[in-house]
Amino acid sequence: MPDSPKSESGIRLRAIVIGMVIALAICIVTPFNNAHRHATPLGGGHFPLAPFFVLVWLTVIVAVLRKLFHKYNWMTGKELLTAWILMVLVSGIAYTGLVRTFFINLTAPFHFATVENRWDETLHPLMPKALYPQSEMAVKSLYNGLLGGRQMSWSEVLLQIPWDAWIGPLLAWGCFVFLSYFTMLCLVNLLSRQWLHNERMNFPLLRVPQLMQEHLDGDGLGRFFGNRFMIIGMIIPIFIHTLNGLNFYFPGVPQIPTLILAGRYFPQHGLFAAFYKLNIYIYPAFIGFAFLTSKQISFSFWFFFIMGGLLIGMLSILGYNIPAAALGITFGPTLSRPEETQMIGAYGVFFIFILWLARFHLVDVFRRSFMPWKKEPSGSEWFSIPLSFWGFFLGISGIITWCCFFGIPVLPSILLVGAFFMIMLVSARVICQGGLAYFTLTAAPIDGLFVFFGPNFFTSVGLLVAAVAQKVLFLDLRESLMPSLVHAREVTRNVINRRLIIGAIIITLIIGVVVSFVAMLALCYKFGVRELGLDWASRTTLAVYENVNTMVELPSKPGHWVTIFTIAGAIVMLVLVVCYHRLYWWPIHPIGYLTAYSSAMRILWFSFFAGWLCNALCMRYGGVALFKKLRFLFIGLIIGEFLMGGLWAVIGLFSDASYLVLPD
Repeated sequence: MPDSPKSESGIRLRAIVIGMVIALAICIVTPFNNAHRHATPLGGGHFPLAPFFVLVWLTVIVAVLRKLFHKYNWMTGKELLTAWILMVLVSGIAYTGLVRTFFINLTAPFHFATVENRWDETLHPLMPKALYPQSEMAVKSLYNGLLGGRQMSWSEVLLQIPWDAWIGPLLAWGCFVFLSYFTMLCLVNLLSRQWLHNERMNFPLLRVPQLMQEHLDGDGLGRFFGNRFMIIGMIIPIFIHTLNGLNFYFPGVPQIPTLILAGRYFPQHGLFAAFYKLNIYIYPAFIGFAFLTSKQISFSFWFFFIMGGLLIGMLSILGYNIPAAALGITFGPTLSRPEETQMIGAYGVFFIFILWLARFHLVDVFRRSFMPWKKEPSGSEWFSIPLSFWGFFLGISGIITWCCFFGIPVLPSILLVGAFFMIMLVSARVICQGGLAYFTLTAAPIDGLFVFFGPNFFTSVGLLVAAVAQKVLFLDLRESLMPSLVHAREVTRNVINRRLIIGAIIITLIIGVVVSFVAMLALCYKFGVRELGLDWASRTTLAVYENVNTMVELPSKPGHWVTIFTIAGAIVMLVLVVCYHRLYWWPIHPIGYLTAYSSAMRILWFSFFAGWLCNALCMRYGGVALFKKLRFLFIGLIIGEFLMGGLWAVIGLFSDASYLVLPD
């Protein structure tokens, strides 16, 4: 059912302009802050630091202006949220979401080619020239910096960049990026009614901004920040990070440990062997998010993390010491053991479950898209269902055509693009419904295709292009766009002038990508990749090309254990989704299983355990009344930690080193 018109509100142009300007400023500053200053990441996840830091201060400024000028409403809470979500959409593009590895991805096979690895013989002939810069000097200057670049102004650096070597590759990859973003936009618009209205999906990461909006519009922002539980919650992270930040700059100041090395309490062998390197990270903000998340979901996250570790120990006790070599060659960002390939089957089954839940909605989508002459009541989508459907179809077709043009055979192209968006859809659901501000994949989309079709399914050129394209957008999902688009749909679903919103989103994304490309190129040519904090980007990119090189020279199929665990993961997920859907008392949510081996859960498992425990005790002994009071304590933890993160990030911009508040 469409929303009631009475609940809808308009967004003035000023909110759009402010959001776009600050979003582009974030794109300009982020590469310098993250890569050169090594400061607290301005994005860093799906609840990015810089946009929320700005939102809090904008909200306070608007509230003060209302008090000073009683009849002047400079911005409403809804307008502030709209400006904030525009910042969120591009904050990831400016770093891990796109440009952090992008230029290294296109130059690594040239710069790191040696006599020993023979990449000039094995990889260079496979690389489509249109996708790579063909100037040796352009590549060399990227890693070493321009001669005298440090002494140049930023405008001089921009003029000295060898644009003639980069224009072609940027246009070719720009087509891939914008087709992918357009397809994500259409897909989110297609499924938004199912997720937002039919399933009434919760969005834990939006609860704090939405509560701030509600209190601002109700002239209760003073009561919101003056709540005694809120004050206590804010004091805790402010005290911790003030002390620890001062310790970072002045070692004589005492510190409060936020990392506990718990692995020493577990043996290296036996049932608990997988916990030998267990760490406990204490992040107050993530404990706050976990408290605001459904108990069923927060319990599932830490429960499956523990069970995943126990499975490894149990197999060892039973004598199944499966070597990592059984994996064969994989492209998963954190995939290290055959047991972890359960996630390949689990992702596939959960994707089917998502489609099954939306089956009636999808039938309606097909009916409306193929019979547009039948008038339907307008919904709350950004644009019409038929336009979304055909836009999605054209977007997918465009990406497949792009893949085929650059050497991937037709059938592998179709399955590859399908795997890309299957992973993105499931990941968006996990992040948005689970309140995961920090999320990483285990297995890569290509890994699943290898399990079912083997490495010879791709040609040598096709394998190279597929692996590089995957690395560009569909592998490092810590700051991916699609979850932010889902959040944007929730934030703007009751907005009247939707054409203005969708236009602003499209323009912001286009300009954000262009500005991020230019900012990262300018940074690299001024200082050189060698001098920047891009070790992780270089290491993971080199791993992609090394794996491609190995598979081109010695194609090998994954061992039978990978197939066994993939099937086992599918069976476990099937049982979980059936029980979750059919048994009202079932205590475990299936999305927890999808994160069991994610490196993000190694950092967040304790936060979800603490948040779940506090939520469970609160509901058990105080009920909803106590929850409504106590939630302000955990909201305070979130606001306090992000305010401190923003403060130390600002300080880090003007110092040689920076204290990190949030995970990188």
